[in-house]
Amino acid sequence: MADAPITRGTRPPIAAEAFLRALSDHGTDYFFANPGTDFPPIVEAYDHAKKTNAKVPQPVLVPHENLAVAMAHGAYLMTGRPQAVMVHVNVGTANTINNVANLSRDQVPLILAAGRTPVTEKGSFGSRSRPIHWAQEMFDQAGMLREFVKWDYELRTPGQIGDMVSRACEVAMSSPRGPVYLVLPREPLSAPLAEPVGPVKPRSLAAAPHPDPRDAATLAEWIAAAERPLIVVSTLRPDAVAELSALAEQCAIPVVVQNPRTVCLPSSHPMHFGFEPGALLAEADLVVAIEIDVPWIPSLQQPPAECRIVHIGEDPIFARYPMRSFPSDLTIRSSALNALTALNAAVAPHLSPAKARIEARRARLGERMQQRRAQLAKASAPGETISPEYLSRAIGETIGEDAIIFNEYPLRAAHCLREKPGTLYALGPAGGLGWGLGAALGAKVAAPDKLIVATLGDGAYMFSNPTVGHWVSAAHGLPILTIVFNNSRYGAVRNSTMAMFKDGVAGENDCNTLADLSPSPAFDTMAAAQGAYAERVEKPADLPGALARARDAVVKDKRQALLNVICTY
Repeated sequence: MADAPITRGTRPPIAAEAFLRALSDHGTDYFFANPGTDFPPIVEAYDHAKKTNAKVPQPVLVPHENLAVAMAHGAYLMTGRPQAVMVHVNVGTANTINNVANLSRDQVPLILAAGRTPVTEKGSFGSRSRPIHWAQEMFDQAGMLREFVKWDYELRTPGQIGDMVSRACEVAMSSPRGPVYLVLPREPLSAPLAEPVGPVKPRSLAAAPHPDPRDAATLAEWIAAAERPLIVVSTLRPDAVAELSALAEQCAIPVVVQNPRTVCLPSSHPMHFGFEPGALLAEADLVVAIEIDVPWIPSLQQPPAECRIVHIGEDPIFARYPMRSFPSDLTIRSSALNALTALNAAVAPHLSPAKARIEARRARLGERMQQRRAQLAKASAPGETISPEYLSRAIGETIGEDAIIFNEYPLRAAHCLREKPGTLYALGPAGGLGWGLGAALGAKVAAPDKLIVATLGDGAYMFSNPTVGHWVSAAHGLPILTIVFNNSRYGAVRNSTMAMFKDGVAGENDCNTLADLSPSPAFDTMAAAQGAYAERVEKPADLPGALARARDAVVKDKRQALLNVICTY
């Protein structure tokens, strides 16, 4: 016989209480939960915390695991602290893998926990009590996602729980950051502790890596001697943007933000040359790749053979990628902030001797910039239908400079002006769909006073579990603005097919096979049924007014809003 259920009244603390306290002591603000039969100890711990005012992360119920992981990502981007997700045993873990892959490749810390089917069939408090407890046991539950996490561990005894959380947090937050996985069988999680639950002191973390001063000096010399240097970057933390801005400005180095995931340079910066390396790469004699896994596509374009190549990042060789073959003449392991700070200092003595070369380059680039901006203005002008370029421009003009955008593919970054660091985040390099809506909701949890905007393709929106997402928005009071770029197709699938088989049989069907998403669901009607302000927008003339109304519904009425914008692309 298993032990009798724990009854009300005086009882010793259980491991689940220590688990939640340790998470809170390590800076975890939110506990995004998708519960199952492994959660009774967690439920008991939270209800006990209500009575005792114990220190615990804020619980957030999320009825789908993929959405929960995305929400934890969004909350981390607002706070800089690792958030927690807990899901139901192996089946819940399986539903997290898509976004765990995104976080892993994006170097985002996450404390992911899952229950485990009870170890014991009988004889213990918490032993198996449902038929699913047999079928849900695995030989290696963590094996499902071990390639995407930095560390995993299964709780053996209740007294380990504080040390387990400490270890998880120090691994997740050490450079380069990333997710970790905790397996929590319900017998030890519900077991009593020998000692009262007390505070857990977080362990000191090593500082982010700094560049070797000799490498910074070498790169500074190369920049001073270069005629056509180029910086290619994909993502920067907000505190590094000013250093990159200063380096590009004083040395007149064009910056290309390839596959942009954050604001790396203000849109108006005179050295911001867009989002495709193109001709700048083809003529470069020095390429500095900063925190970017794919600085160019080797099958499509290459820098000149004599061009020097430099890679900078916390993991500059992307060691977890099975194959990556970009050349390198100098590899610097450093955080972008530390590397750029050191480089600005190292390049300073070279500025005066290289002044003539720098100013001549600045003049040439200034002419190119004028041409680029004229082309952008023409491309984003309203036409007979709503283009993604016009929609992107209108979004930028409507939401304001402090709004924060979470983009899952469709936004044209060149046309949506973003001046401030931390006001644009995009799907990471792994490309797992179903991220943007959840990330926006998680950001709203952590930054309730900010206008949060999710820009999603119609395919990405469907991947995002929209019914669950709109429920989370309503249930937890998280009004965000969702804008669906609706072209009734999987654009990535069609474009890839076009690139390979435009002149083949697939081209006879305009490469729409397996990409056609028509008939398009009435996304606006679906959102309105869950309490959202919603509109369908088809005409360019109607777009500015619709965007303003949706913005005001979120900002003034504190109501979630969705625009289903019919785009042709």
